[in-house]
Amino acid sequence: MTLAGSPDRVEARLVPEAGYELDTFRIEGFPRQPTPALVRSLALAAAAPSVCRAILRRRRPDVVFGAGGFVAGPVVLAAATMRIPAALAEADAHLGLANRLASPFARRVFLAYPLAGRNGPRYRVVGRPIPERARPISQAGAREIFELPADQPVLLVAGALAGARSINELVVESFAEVGPAILHISGERDYESLRRRVKRTDYRLIASTDRIGAAYSAADLVLSRAGSGVWEVAAAGKPAILVPYPFATADHQARNAEFFVRAGGAVMVRELDLEDVPDLVRSMLGDPERLARMGEAMRRVAKPSAAEEIAEGLIELASS
Repeated sequence: MTLAGSPDRVEARLVPEAGYELDTFRIEGFPRQPTPALVRSLALAAAAPSVCRAILRRRRPDVVFGAGGFVAGPVVLAAATMRIPAALAEADAHLGLANRLASPFARRVFLAYPLAGRNGPRYRVVGRPIPERARPISQAGAREIFELPADQPVLLVAGALAGARSINELVVESFAEVGPAILHISGERDYESLRRRVKRTDYRLIASTDRIGAAYSAADLVLSRAGSGVWEVAAAGKPAILVPYPFATADHQARNAEFFVRAGGAVMVRELDLEDVPDLVRSMLGDPERLARMGEAMRRVAKPSAAEEIAEGLIELASS
């Protein structure tokens, strides 16, 4: 297996660190406004398929997999022109622009969520792959790792990779001195400004963790954004309060959250109603039966085998 991507994005560092070869080509997302940056992006997009064809001629793959985003489009298009079977993955409850443009050239599209009008043999709803570090463990073991009380309800706060400032501020303001036991993953950006304000030994504030599966397992309730991590929360069987990022493209985080709300495993709170969250947290943590019902609903819709299903689908395409 080899990977292709942009030399200016995070894959340029992560892929070699993981021990894989990376072929690079220049590509950028399309700005939404008519600016010189848009002209540049269009020029790069026009040139990219020919560069990708050269990569494919050198690598001679049996199948091409586009994991979503604007980087995937030129590779999938190049594969189609060379009659190499190609597949795409969509991680959100909204087919992004890059995937909408590339999907006509893909023989299979793996969806995280059911999407209206996207059905038939080309489309498979598989959920979103979960990394090994996000797999759940025992609650007792998880609480030992994070030095949390064994006999109290625990709230996990996990905004996003970089943190979610509004959620971080709200939780510290509301619970820094009194409240439930908390495991708060703030992100690096806000950590220093928050840590001096936390006054309790059972409020564990950390910038990040490579044991995110253990963090989910330690909790009775999760407060988070509604990005890709929601599938990890579901796999851990944890009820959630989801606060969609208000500036997500096409409001896709709200669509993600709505799927789990309809399933009965989550409550969605809009950013404008964020002040309702502390009372909601207290109410839910004080109702173990409700938490148990919601946790079971999350398990029912979880798809912990998404990666295996995608791998099997790619093998099918390669064999065909």
